[in-house]
Amino acid sequence: MEPDPRFTLANERTFLTWLSTALALSAGGVAMAAVPADVFVPWIRTTLAVVLVSLSALAAGMAYPRWRNIQRALRAQEPLPPPALAAVFGYGVAFVAVAALVLIIVSART
Repeated sequence: MEPDPRFTLANERTFLTWLSTALALSAGGVAMAAVPADVFVPWIRTTLAVVLVSLSALAAGMAYPRWRNIQRALRAQEPLPPPALAAVFGYGVAFVAVAALVLIIVSART
């Protein structure tokens, strides 16, 4: 059975939002890697950049399978699958933000 087109289009917008999020995380990782060495400790800066780019790859890689699973559930009129990776992205971005904040405060004091 065909689902209501509004739900299909909402699912598509969510898919595109995951891709936009992946691009933003990737840009954040590249920006973190480009921060001058004298601003943050180099290994911490690199770690934060790697976390952001890894989250980017995960978001981009999981966007289509999530879209497909939701579309399948909509067509079968079944419950939607839970957002299994939401916690990973939430905590991952929060970790990077808190670590960057600490580094900014520490570097401002010196």
